[in-house]
Amino acid sequence: MTIQQINYFLTLAKELHFWRAAEKVFISQSSLSRQIKSLEDELGIQLFQRDKRNVKLTDAGKFLQEHWTILINEFNQVKTQAKKIDEGNSGRVSITYVGSIAFSFLPNFLKHINDKLPDLKLELTEPTDENHEKLLLDYSTDIALSRDEIKNIHIDSVKLSSESVCLVVPNNHWLNISNFGNLNDLKDEKFIIAGLHHSTFFASLLRNLFNKYNFEPKTIIESDFGGMILNLVSQGLGISILPHSFKYAKPENVRFIELNESIDLYISWRKNDLNKTIKRIVDMAKEV
Repeated sequence: MTIQQINYFLTLAKELHFWRAAEKVFISQSSLSRQIKSLEDELGIQLFQRDKRNVKLTDAGKFLQEHWTILINEFNQVKTQAKKIDEGNSGRVSITYVGSIAFSFLPNFLKHINDKLPDLKLELTEPTDENHEKLLLDYSTDIALSRDEIKNIHIDSVKLSSESVCLVVPNNHWLNISNFGNLNDLKDEKFIIAGLHHSTFFASLLRNLFNKYNFEPKTIIESDFGGMILNLVSQGLGISILPHSFKYAKPENVRFIELNESIDLYISWRKNDLNKTIKRIVDMAKEV
């Protein structure tokens, strides 16, 4: 039994059609049929029920499809990581980040990496409601720039910085630094904010902030994309609460008012990862 045979099986299990499955794996229909028959003979298990018109998974086939899909995904992740380690400085490193740093920390950070490791390919992803811890443990990312410290025995986290959380209002709004008291002044305002039902760290911070002042915001638009929120606030559709970093986007017709709240930025990576480039990038983040 080979990895290739398992991939043939999983493709056929998905397509349930020999001709389409054979096209997907770039072999002839007769070759695919022989490979599946060889796999069944080796296992001593019938994986498919076939007739001239239909192909169906047996119960044993369904069981193997579920479990082999997980194993193949893990195998591919490990293979990808091994390739990254082998490629070293000229390989690839994947980074997930929070959108608020896209206008300040992230550009400086990426420039620093490019200056020191010009042949390194970076893969950037901004997950909206993802678990950075899971992404690291699944090898879906190598480095996570997140707002919360990841506490896991297999992961290292270091705090890079702290910044204030701000009210964001249009320039012609009645609210300013001198007349702002606390959030209770805003009970009649229309808010454009991240969905409070989400599990992200910033959504949790907002929930706690509103609970502290015991009021439910009048949310007219929900968005996890700060750039979109800034644009909507600048159009006078409502007000928002965002990290101070968004000020570096230099939005027009928008004013930032600092609140007595702060938010941190952490960098996290897998502990004892053999890819030495990851540790170099972490050190660069500390320098920036």
